[in-house]
Formats: sequence, C-alpha cells, structure tokens
Amino acid sequence: MRYLRFVISEKSPDSGFRYGFICGAYEVQNRKVLEPFEEDRLEEIFAWFNEHLHIPDRFSRKRNANHRKHHGLSWFKDTASEHLQLAREVVEILRPHGVVVDILETERPGFVVYEDEFQVVAEPFADTRA
Repeated sequence: MRYLRFVISEKSPDSGFRYGFICGAYEVQNRKVLEPFEEDRLEEIFAWFNEHLHIPDRFSRKRNANHRKHHGLSWFKDTASEHLQLAREVVEILRPHGVVVDILETERPGFVVYEDEFQVVAEPFADTRA
C-alpha cells in the first residue's frame, strides 16, 4: 500500500512538518483572491470531504499527549481514488494563486495511530519525508 500526502511549503512551528493542502486552501480563501467559481468549487469539495472523510479520533500514540508536539500526519491511501481526484482539483485551484502543493508518496508513513478505508494518521518515523 502506498500513502499520499499533499503538502504546501510552509511548516508548522510546533512539529516542523509541512502543512497539508487544506491549510493552503484556507490561506488562499482568507486572502480573498479567488474567483467566485473557484470559491464555490472549493466549498463544494470541502463539503464533500466533510461528508466522505471521517475526522480521525486519534492523532497521537499517547492518550493525553500535547496535540501540537505529538501530532500524527494525515495520508490518503492510494486506493482512495475519489478523494485523491478532489485533492488534485484543489491543487489546480491553488496553483494560479501562488500556492505550490507537493505530493509526497511513501509506503512507510510512520506509527499508524488511526486508520479507515481512505486514510491513515501516522506519527512519522525519523526518516519519514513529510
């Protein structure tokens, strides 16, 4: 199984890892530079993700861990074709607005702390590129 993570260049000061593409989308929305059709499409995609992608109940191996310091990263499974298609569509909306999204792939995302049909959340290994 391969796992994919869509990331922007900006890193979290707490974890040191790059933020995901949804953060990039919110950043562009907050700048108020999107065309109305782009804004509408992002909202449709976010609504679809809210309906079809479960919010993980764990982000850490530690029960009462500080969420910011012991934070797992979300990865799509390579079999989540509809999710991946929509993530790529978000990438295309962001590109003209100066937000570059890299797609990282791995077979070893880290210590998996949550998993469902479409995604995993994993605390990265020391050598995980995320």
